[in-house]
Amino acid sequence: MDYCEVENLVRNSFWNICRPGAVEHYIVHNLRKHESFIANLAHVIEKDGKIVGHINYSYGFIGYDDEKTPAVVLGPISIHEDYQNQGLGTKLITCTLELAEKENIPFVFVVGDENYYPRFGFEMASKYNLYLEGTNPEEECPFFMIKIFDESELKNKKGIFHNPDVFDVDMDDVDEFDRQFEFKEKLILDSQL
Repeated sequence: MDYCEVENLVRNSFWNICRPGAVEHYIVHNLRKHESFIANLAHVIEKDGKIVGHINYSYGFIGYDDEKTPAVVLGPISIHEDYQNQGLGTKLITCTLELAEKENIPFVFVVGDENYYPRFGFEMASKYNLYLEGTNPEEECPFFMIKIFDESELKNKKGIFHNPDVFDVDMDDVDEFDRQFEFKEKLILDSQL
């Protein structure tokens, strides 16, 4: 697989969407070498001789008062802008979720668009007393969702999900990594988080 092509796809897909610039391509770069990476759930879609879609999964954990439980998180996922709205993202997500279920992964988290992921069976994680690290459990967090394959694996108590530490990036490291790509201007937009 052309790792640089995947990283460029991810960079372009996320550029100025969530924040000025992007960090997701750097996360993808580091994730494939990280212990949390789930290689058999990482997939790409090729069309016309180039990679136009990509998805990753990794292990984070749910922290309870007295223990930690491994938990899978979907993302990043990217579809090339010229190939969006053609069902490729749906194919990637559906295929990999089916693989996750076959591998007896009891549930999958995602941090994403609350209007997009419910079509795949994701629902607000707070319904199950599960919350995303860094958010206020007293406030709605519709973008933190869970898809459950085996509800018996959920604990009946409050838990906080922590992404893999590879998701915590230093912006100076990101800027240094970014120098190998074509220059793109970082913009501050009202639509960003």
